[in-house]
Amino acid sequence: MEGQDEVSAREQHFHSQVRESTICFLLFAILYIVSYFIITRYKRKSDEQEDEDAIVNRISLFLCTFTLAVSAGAVLLLPFSIISNEILLSFPHNYYIQWLNGSLIHGLWNLASLFSNLCLFVLMPFAFFFLESEGFAGLKKGLRARILETLVMLLLLALLILGMVWVASALVDKDAASRESLYDLWEFYLPYLYSCVSLMGCLLLLLCTPVGLSRMFAVMGQLLVKPAILEDLDEQMYIVALEEEALQRRLTGLSSSVDYNVMELEQELENVKIFKTKLERRKKASAWERNLVYPAVMVLLLIETSISVILVACNILCLLVDETAMPKGTRGPGIGNASLSAFGFVGAALEIILIFYLMVSSVVGFYSLRFFGDFIPKKDDTTMTKIIGNCVSLLVLSSALPVMSRTLVLQGSQGIHVSRVVCQHTSFTDHTA
Repeated sequence: MEGQDEVSAREQHFHSQVRESTICFLLFAILYIVSYFIITRYKRKSDEQEDEDAIVNRISLFLCTFTLAVSAGAVLLLPFSIISNEILLSFPHNYYIQWLNGSLIHGLWNLASLFSNLCLFVLMPFAFFFLESEGFAGLKKGLRARILETLVMLLLLALLILGMVWVASALVDKDAASRESLYDLWEFYLPYLYSCVSLMGCLLLLLCTPVGLSRMFAVMGQLLVKPAILEDLDEQMYIVALEEEALQRRLTGLSSSVDYNVMELEQELENVKIFKTKLERRKKASAWERNLVYPAVMVLLLIETSISVILVACNILCLLVDETAMPKGTRGPGIGNASLSAFGFVGAALEIILIFYLMVSSVVGFYSLRFFGDFIPKKDDTTMTKIIGNCVSLLVLSSALPVMSRTLVLQGSQGIHVSRVVCQHTSFTDHTA
């Protein structure tokens, strides 16, 4: 009987491992396909040659797609963990959701941490150096020479990062034992390095999120159709048509030798056509879209921004006044044993909405900063180098989102062990602060 029980336990463990691996693969495959379509939508079409550079671009494209999928997974993991916890609380004995357990959640978080390290320190540097490499002088040109140069650059970069982290550890903690522990790459060095990246991402989020919250209204105003209050669209369309006709006549009347004036007029004509397209869209929009959707979206944005600011202010006051309110890296009761919010499923849904709103606001704020304004991707006109920069930026922001959300928004989740990775990040942030 004991042997049969042991075999049965082994079979259950094997089946659970296969089930978790299958679920992780399917989820990542979906994210990879969506990321591939997003990147190909913005990738410059002129990069699609049929030579050695085409192979390099294709390899870099696959690596960027993998990184973007990991970033999306890191963003979705915290809401997925919250939803899973509430589902397990609502249906604790349902046969069809037994696959949704703590082991799966912890496995997803561990994979997200592993792949984030892999993308940030191996795949993205390899894609950039491989894209810019030409091969060492004196060697035969080709893919092998470019791969060799890329590997040498990666080795030098790894030595540089190792030295910088060792110096940073020596400055923060002067204990010799802590510096020697950095030589244990798998157990200490990589989590320590990823925590440093998360800390830098938190600082970037603190800079980008307020800018994004203020820019969200302007961005949504550009995407939606505004109500036509005290405006005559027909009259504006008539004026724009006259301006377009006048510019076209001036262009046909100018000689081709006057290049400067021709370029100015073509740019002005392009701006007039864009404005005409916007007017046509506003004219074709229905009364419901003009008079209901725009005010509803703006009111919803105002409510979400107000709730976010109030929650962040309250949590910051709690952190300043009550030392026990600081998130700790200890294990809680586990997934499916306690609700994340005092308001139950409604409070958890509200926190998920705030997490997504926080991430979208941080991305909008990131691209609104003057220093990162050139990173904005353009449809069918974005180089691979710029795509790599965008993927790295999104990966850094997504790696810091769980720490930021758990510290400033999800203070009610201290009693629940959502993930070992989040606890490690939060503990290192507390130690650094």
